[in-house]
Amino acid sequence: MLEGKDVACERGGRALFSHIDFTLDDGGLLQVQGANGSGKTSLLRMVCGLTPLADGEIRWEGTEIAELGETYRASLLYLGHHNAIQDSLSARENLMASAALSGVALNDGEAGAALGRIGLRGREDFPSRYLSQGQKRRVALARLMWSKARLWVLDEPFVALDTAALALLAETIAGHLARGGLAVLTSHQEVAIAGISAQTLNLSP
Repeated sequence: MLEGKDVACERGGRALFSHIDFTLDDGGLLQVQGANGSGKTSLLRMVCGLTPLADGEIRWEGTEIAELGETYRASLLYLGHHNAIQDSLSARENLMASAALSGVALNDGEAGAALGRIGLRGREDFPSRYLSQGQKRRVALARLMWSKARLWVLDEPFVALDTAALALLAETIAGHLARGGLAVLTSHQEVAIAGISAQTLNLSP
């Protein structure tokens, strides 16, 4: 279970939001909405323990995340708005490196299969500098194909994807939730995940 109690955010001395509450049980999806600058990314980074709260607390299984340290970080996968792709590495090398950083031993074949599934078959070994923005986003999203993390925190995961990739991403998230996983995401568009009724948290005033 992921809980936020009376969460507040300040940036540059200005309050972005305050008194935010949410509860997400296993198998639950929370979609964070709001205008640009309303604090969507800041809230996601708070959930990941990367940005301090101005007030309130965020708990994982009843314990504040600050007290859990690596135990909590091992339970989550964060995909930020930026893809975190090294242009000098191939798509396959990027995926294997990100897996290694998460403590997952991903071999060449497994990495290639994940990239093929996300729509990059034939481009697995291209230097990433030659990939389009949409293809780079797919490299980042391929991490979801092998992730065993219980909590997925995804910042605008549907941006720069074509119709086929959108459907595959929705199917992948649905499978994660069906296995008892949890997901928090931001999106400027309506998210349709089959069989899932998402909670919505709007940060706009």
